[in-house]
Amino acid sequence: MPRQTTQTEEDCRSCARLAAFRDQIQLDHPDYWCKPVPSFGSAGASLLVVGLAPGLHGANASGRPFTGDHAGILLYRTLHHFGLASRDMSCSRDDGLRLHDCRIVNTVKCVPPQNRPLPEEIRRCAPYLAAELAQVPQDGVIVALGRVAHEAILRAHGRRLQEYPFAHGACHALGTRRLFDSYHCSRYNTQTGRLTEESFRAVFEAACAARP
Repeated sequence: MPRQTTQTEEDCRSCARLAAFRDQIQLDHPDYWCKPVPSFGSAGASLLVVGLAPGLHGANASGRPFTGDHAGILLYRTLHHFGLASRDMSCSRDDGLRLHDCRIVNTVKCVPPQNRPLPEEIRRCAPYLAAELAQVPQDGVIVALGRVAHEAILRAHGRRLQEYPFAHGACHALGTRRLFDSYHCSRYNTQTGRLTEESFRAVFEAACAARP
């Protein structure tokens, strides 16, 4: 069964700016989740996907990573293509979608203004990410969606950032684990052509091939 978010995580207000932003959104949208968004998928999965942060009208509204916004369209379609998701679209927390040997987390659990968490907010959320990474099998695979996720993963592993430069399609050895880099599947990256469906699939094809 997927690991449930603990009371401490769900009630976390360690970042005053993010907590105040969530409170304001809740006033404007009473039906939104507006709490730290829990990870999705079974703990200990061999493939961990690490994103940036919940989207304002996506995960922050639905309570599930990459659900309800543009970025999730390409991600879940790709996961389904490789047999990692039971369907190709994530609509809501209770839509019956299941992940298969895959888990999705965010570097920062709360929605940030302009989708840009501050460095200190990333640091405060780092223990939650470290706990997720600790559950990845030693021969497991991690996919970083964007540079922020890439660098947070390296810091959690105690690695020097300059020794593992971010590049779309790059693969880095973290001991016996493998870290694959991808541009984030954001609306900006897909609409500008910086990230195509083919180049995104290529990253997951390599990641799946590296799984135990």
